[in-house]
Amino acid sequence: MLPKLHHVRHTAHSRGHIKSFVRRESRITPGQERAIKELWQRFGLETTSPFDPQHLFRRDAPLVLEIGFGDGEALATTCLMHPETDFLGIEVHRPGLGHLLLRAFEMELTNLRVIHCDAVEVLECYLPDECLDRVQIFFPDPWPKLRHHKRRLIQPFFVSAITRRLKPHGQLHIATDCESYAYSILTLLTATAELKNTATGDGFAEGPAYRPITKFEQRGQDAGRPVWEIRFAKCA
Repeated sequence: MLPKLHHVRHTAHSRGHIKSFVRRESRITPGQERAIKELWQRFGLETTSPFDPQHLFRRDAPLVLEIGFGDGEALATTCLMHPETDFLGIEVHRPGLGHLLLRAFEMELTNLRVIHCDAVEVLECYLPDECLDRVQIFFPDPWPKLRHHKRRLIQPFFVSAITRRLKPHGQLHIATDCESYAYSILTLLTATAELKNTATGDGFAEGPAYRPITKFEQRGQDAGRPVWEIRFAKCA
């Protein structure tokens, strides 16, 4: 059975952390609810103590963390396309969690585990240092109103937590269709000494082949909204 979000120890960073998400539990379908109950033991990961990714997947393989996978369709496709890589997916919204579990079962994925928890807590309390080859965050909530910017996920303490968990040369890949958020993220990452921009020119990157277009992104493209891709690597 899917666990609730846990009350965990708080570090100096998380003590002042403002949640960047609002729950939308009412949207869950009976099929998604059933998937959570029946498939959690197979694909879910309970965050009760720090874990060893190699022990979790029973192999030594590149490890990618996706934060906020939405309905999970793009993440499931990525897992299927890259069986040589292991994936951890974090999502706080149960409808998306249920949808991804259904797709993971249908695709018979063995390289995916999902976590129902605040990403800040996962990074600070459960993941060991220098264990991740890539962290990807696609279309985080931009909280466009100025008074809500404090709720944005990409903040200095969060980037610091990600950087500590990246391996040397590990990548942080963020995509957004909010221009102000894109430039805010670019400025923050550029000022982070441990990270180096992999793009040239204006600092924004091309979309890589490993990232399928999400439904949200497709709707944005149909409406004429551009996407800003930001890819930094951890210095050796």
